Amino acid sequence: MDYYVVIPIHNEEDFLKNTLDSILEQTLAPKKVILVNDNSTDNTENIIDEYAIKNSVFKKLNSISSTKHMPGSKVVNAFNKGLELLDENYDFIVKLDADLILPKNYFEVISSHFSNDTRIGICGGFIYEQNSHGEWILNHPMDKDHIRGAIKAYSKNCFKKIGGLKSAMGWDTVDELLAKFHGYTTHTEDLLKVKHLRPTGKAYNAKAKRLQGKAMYSMRYGFIITAIASLKMAMKNKSIKSFWNNMTGFLNASHNQDEYLVTEEEGKFIRNLRWTNIRRKIGI
Repeated sequence: MDYYVVIPIHNEEDFLKNTLDSILEQTLAPKKVILVNDNSTDNTENIIDEYAIKNSVFKKLNSISSTKHMPGSKVVNAFNKGLELLDENYDFIVKLDADLILPKNYFEVISSHFSNDTRIGICGGFIYEQNSHGEWILNHPMDKDHIRGAIKAYSKNCFKKIGGLKSAMGWDTVDELLAKFHGYTTHTEDLLKVKHLRPTGKAYNAKAKRLQGKAMYSMRYGFIITAIASLKMAMKNKSIKSFWNNMTGFLNASHNQDEYLVTEEEGKFIRNLRWTNIRRKIGI
């Protein structure tokens, strides 16, 4: 199968070479890799130039955006600019972060899953991060069938059906919900262990703490599901503050009548799906 990769990159001089080397070592090579230099102020652009000269699969695109590293909008806006350089001669498309080391057979395995099951709309492996003892530990804070935003691969048909990626916090949740709305499944492959070189969220702007609640509003979760999801998140993070931040973000978005990311019909499907999962987990 043919595939394209788009990598939004902002100040990744410490990690970018590792990511690009791991792409060059893939047993199934991509047709094109768009490297979107998103307002970097370090040596990132020089590294991109070096690899673009080394291998024609890499294409550089300079993008000027806000210097604030906000989850969701910044990275998706950069991804969408890279997407504009691509045609539609692909079987699946990949949104990748610039601070990863992929196993050599990563995309070969992803390709085989898409080939063997056309119901799969989104596919990916699992993220591992290094602890203080130098051990690579699984970091997967959500359900095991969730694919982390750093390593998402979409079948062409699914990507078109969901309308691409939403430029907002929660984009890597709403994409999976919309995929399921359109009859697709998601698949995580536990044999694909991806090394994440920068701990999740380290570069995020401090104002991002209430965006999760706003995202739940935008996906039409409603108050009760948002409260349950926020409580679960607070328990995992061992921080009651995250609960209050989420709920404040949700209530502020509701008060301001912020724009939704999904239609009423999609929202109803999402709520029903969430309630089904909640009942299953508590044994009802």
